[in-house]
Amino acid sequence: MRLRALLDTDALGLSLLGGEDELDRTVRGVMTTDLRDPSRYLSGGELVLTGLAWHREPADSEPFARLMAAAGVAAVAAGTAEFGYVPEDFVEACARHRVPLFSVAQSVAFGTITEHVVRQVSGERAGDLAAVVDRHRRLMTSGPAGGGPDVVLDLLGSDLDLRAWVLSPTGRAIAGSSAAGPALPAEIRTRLAAEHLAALRTGRRSPHRVTVEGVTYSLFPIGSAQKDGPAAAPSPDARASVLADWLLAVEADAGDWPEERLDLLQGVTQLISVERERRDAARTVRRRLAQEVLELVQAGAAPAEIAARLRVAAPVLLPGLGAAPHWQVVVARVEWADQQGEKAEGGAVAQSLLEEILIAPEAGARPDAAEPSDRIAVAHSGDEAIALVPLPAVAAEHDGSEQGLLADTLLTAVREPLAAGLADQGRLSIGVSAAVHSAEGLRGALEEARHARRVAAARTGVVCAAGHQELASHVLLLPFVPDDVRRAFTARLLDPLRDYDHKHRAELIATLEAFLDCDGSWTRCASRLHLHVNTLRYRVGRIEQLTGRDLSRLEDKLDFFLALRMS
Repeated sequence: MRLRALLDTDALGLSLLGGEDELDRTVRGVMTTDLRDPSRYLSGGELVLTGLAWHREPADSEPFARLMAAAGVAAVAAGTAEFGYVPEDFVEACARHRVPLFSVAQSVAFGTITEHVVRQVSGERAGDLAAVVDRHRRLMTSGPAGGGPDVVLDLLGSDLDLRAWVLSPTGRAIAGSSAAGPALPAEIRTRLAAEHLAALRTGRRSPHRVTVEGVTYSLFPIGSAQKDGPAAAPSPDARASVLADWLLAVEADAGDWPEERLDLLQGVTQLISVERERRDAARTVRRRLAQEVLELVQAGAAPAEIAARLRVAAPVLLPGLGAAPHWQVVVARVEWADQQGEKAEGGAVAQSLLEEILIAPEAGARPDAAEPSDRIAVAHSGDEAIALVPLPAVAAEHDGSEQGLLADTLLTAVREPLAAGLADQGRLSIGVSAAVHSAEGLRGALEEARHARRVAAARTGVVCAAGHQELASHVLLLPFVPDDVRRAFTARLLDPLRDYDHKHRAELIATLEAFLDCDGSWTRCASRLHLHVNTLRYRVGRIEQLTGRDLSRLEDKLDFFLALRMS
């Protein structure tokens, strides 16, 4: 189909902002993205839909437009919900690079445009899935309850005789066609997810074919397409998105499929991605609640103020709950291995992984059922994700057994696929607090979970977790140290280092934190900081000189550790 045909379709709400001479370009697919660099997922000829969340300043427009031109996209369609308009600097950048640019009316959902393009392109490529796409569109007109992944998979089964399932990156069953028969066993789902993540991580072209117990499955990424040609090292953004994407598992060997059939299945993944976006959008309120509560806790707000915010959060996370719940805090961090100086923010992917990991395994995957993760509020800041998990208020166990989440069982079902997805490129560490019964306890629970995560990070393995039972008693006491005592203690030890850092940009505080995190290992600490061991020894010597302490003594190490935790 041509760009001109899209512009002539009033229901799509498209207005041309630039590129009138290019309207005869052919559209071969569609992709929705807000990544700053989505080029890895583009193969050419796509209509790229973007909400402009990547646009933070005018200077961002030029590289995005340049990347779109280099990828050979047919056009870009920008939503106006973020700013109320499409920024002029982006219009000019697209014009310079001869990238046709449309604006999308706020009343038109990206899903509507996606379905229209997929339907038209599929109809032109082949006839065997055109009826599937069209019927799915009609079913979705009644709202989410009439559509969803299950409907698409049912039509795949009835029209193409394909048994298929949608799985999360950890192997959780999200949807399956009724023709697929019994649900896939957990061990097969876990194996498929692990093989899929390993294939994406190494840049292999999809679909990925896997044989499990004599049955061949073809695995398609949901909402992304890989380029032809030699695999390249994933960018930091790509490494993160690999761990968050759903996958479509089809019980068939796609190795001998014609290009037309492969294109049709790629179109189906784009339809399913619409449902993924809807579910992600539904988590916005819970994420905001978590952010508000945690900002109050970290700012040292009065317990009454925190309790008021918890009263707002409880009905959203546990509808119909009569009594105030207990709460647990879970902290997660994804630490990426350095690749030629590239760095990736781990907070967003840690947030997605934590939401996935905390979904109750016994919950069903019916599209009309509430998402199990509706009970969980997860925020992220920098490289850290923090979950606020409500627990129904129950009477204390007389036998002293544990309540709520346990670290040693939390990763049982997800360790294999996540380890395959991270491999030697990164590590996931998780810390779990004990349950607390009031706002006053949240500050301690947060510090407890953070320290438990550091305990987990010190272990070997790609995916590790630790719980509050494994912590030293001082972690439980820190939150209750009076503020004036905290300030005096930390100032005596850390102010000389801060002053020196301010004057000389020496990074002594960062060096001290890394040295303690590495348990005093010179080699590990130097590697983490990318320093020569002699440089590290010089810095540690300067710390000892400025503070009068000896970092070879356990007592002084402990004092520094406590000071850093309380600062």
